[in-house]
Amino acid sequence: MQIQFVKVGKEDFPALEKLAVRLWHSAFDNLIGPEQADYMLEKFQSASAFARQTEEEGYEYYFIVCDGVTAGYTGIAAKKGEDNLFLSKLYLAPEFRGKGLGRAGLQFVKDTAANRGLRSVYLTVNKGNERAIKVYEKFGFVRTDSTVTDIGGGYVMDDFVYTLKV
Repeated sequence: MQIQFVKVGKEDFPALEKLAVRLWHSAFDNLIGPEQADYMLEKFQSASAFARQTEEEGYEYYFIVCDGVTAGYTGIAAKKGEDNLFLSKLYLAPEFRGKGLGRAGLQFVKDTAANRGLRSVYLTVNKGNERAIKVYEKFGFVRTDSTVTDIGGGYVMDDFVYTLKV
């Protein structure tokens, strides 16, 4: 199995948006409901959101490609003045879960942080997302905080914060 991380350019944002819609609904409809998933997709996972995040907030996106097939994507951000890398997104298509791609994605992010001289990787994960929490903990992430963030539209993100030392 060959796994590649292909940097997403602005010309790829429409394809990334389409992928995000499919993956988010499979991951979150049962957890937060399709209405909140749609709201969050428009706010955080649309082509216009990707453009804003990459241009203004330092985000980078990568397609996760397995044997020539796009299996998912990841998004990271290093904020100026901080010595850690934010793992914003790591999503896989259902048919690619449980095959080691999540671990490969986490290793890619950890290696990226190390190559940039950063001390840690941190992420937020929905408190009810037990599958993802198990993956992060197995990889070595440690729960360091919890947070509730108002994202507008009457919705909140109720998350744990996890950190991995690099």
